[in-house]
Amino acid sequence: MKLNNKKSTLIFSAIVLLVIIFINLIGRNIFERFDLTDNQMYSLSSSSESVVKKIDDIFTIKVYFSNDLPAQYSNNKRYLQDILEEYTAYSSGNLRFEFYSPDDDEKLAEDAQKYGIQPVQLQVIENDKVEIKKVYMGLILLYEDKREVIPVIQTSTGLEYDITTKIKSMVETNKSTVGIVSLNGQAANQNLIRFLNERYTTQPNLNLTTPIPRNVDIVLFNGTSDSLSIDQENNLRSFISNGGNILFAQNRINVDIQTQQATAIQSNIFDLLDSYGLNLKENLVLDQKCNQVNVQQQMGIFRMAVPMDYPFLPILKNFNKNEVTVSGLESMELIFTSEIKSDSVYLNNFTPILQTSNHSSSMSEFYNLNPDPKQNPIFSQLSEPSKIVGARVEITNAEKGTKSNITLVGDSQLLSDQGGGGSPNNITFVMNTIDYMMGDSELIALRSREVTDRPLLSDVDGIDNQTRLSWKIMNMVLPTILIILLGMIVRRKQNNKSKILKAIYEK
Repeated sequence: MKLNNKKSTLIFSAIVLLVIIFINLIGRNIFERFDLTDNQMYSLSSSSESVVKKIDDIFTIKVYFSNDLPAQYSNNKRYLQDILEEYTAYSSGNLRFEFYSPDDDEKLAEDAQKYGIQPVQLQVIENDKVEIKKVYMGLILLYEDKREVIPVIQTSTGLEYDITTKIKSMVETNKSTVGIVSLNGQAANQNLIRFLNERYTTQPNLNLTTPIPRNVDIVLFNGTSDSLSIDQENNLRSFISNGGNILFAQNRINVDIQTQQATAIQSNIFDLLDSYGLNLKENLVLDQKCNQVNVQQQMGIFRMAVPMDYPFLPILKNFNKNEVTVSGLESMELIFTSEIKSDSVYLNNFTPILQTSNHSSSMSEFYNLNPDPKQNPIFSQLSEPSKIVGARVEITNAEKGTKSNITLVGDSQLLSDQGGGGSPNNITFVMNTIDYMMGDSELIALRSREVTDRPLLSDVDGIDNQTRLSWKIMNMVLPTILIILLGMIVRRKQNNKSKILKAIYEK
């Protein structure tokens, strides 16, 4: 009987062990993560899953990360390991990763530097003193004969996007081409080109005097302040009729902020846009939600720079919720933008994308650009409904059987380094628009997944500064009061407990 019990125990243990092994094997590829964050920040996005499933050969990621890092960088290491495990699970075994610590291994340190991962200096506190420590925090991606590197990982923000973008560019065999039109001596946006080169082949400085090359899939048009030649206009129209897609960054008013002068742009580019149902009005749009400029003012014997709201620099938060190009986007910043209207003939194909708030206005004919509200009365009269400053139309050529997308944003500085091209949110919008026009939406949702701009009550119209200040004070004071109350409750319970124990022992 004892032998049978022992045999039964062994069989039961073996079965349990096999079940555990079987469950773990299944869990490597089939698992569920409970992520309670607003935008699922700690779970691999569906976009990343879609990209990694396309890997059809061994894809290796080598991570060079030092040990004993300060807390915030150790968290980055844990986050990186978590998402790499998810990448591996969705890759059907094709993606593999390894962690290396080059701290005390010269050979590993040489390998890391050979791949372009250089040590960075961090200020750390060890043994009650501040020390400068050299650490490694980078990774290398290897696929077939291709190689990509992320030399420094100082934050987890945007890390999934960086990795997925590089995987996608390495796995895809045919890259699309983006052409950039820069007229009137305007330089192409180097910051934007840097982002474009991660995914596409770029062809900058198209002057349109010759036909746009057939390999160009989409054109970015920097704003112009002059008319197009006959050849330039014909080449643009021919590109559109052949199914080409264009993103126009163009306003109607030329502004010199230094002299506070504004003049209407005289160009046939507006006739071209109007022929496709995009009517750019001859005005400047103002919005109560705006950026600030520094204005020199006399303060007693001192002359100081005083920040002032400048409605000519609107901050857009009013997006078309049905538009994938602005899905998840929290804000955009424009400069001296103009209003867009639709021709009734093209109304069915016209899609508004970007709009100002319901505290807007417009200025035309005579332009007062003074940033001082005392010298510019219109700043206190921003009560008009929202105005469209970004829109898209779809043009169908029945004869050729082609369809084109034309997107217009009423800001000639949207693509420039000195203007909107310096804003990460603006870059996200441009990249999303390009992907949409290309019919590739895998990275659109992933780009705007990170929380970048979420100020208190920012999305609610009609909230004055006093209300905002009240909420801020409440956020600071209320937690302190709650902690004090909690301490008083705990203290009272301890006193009651002490009285009971004292009464027991005194008896």
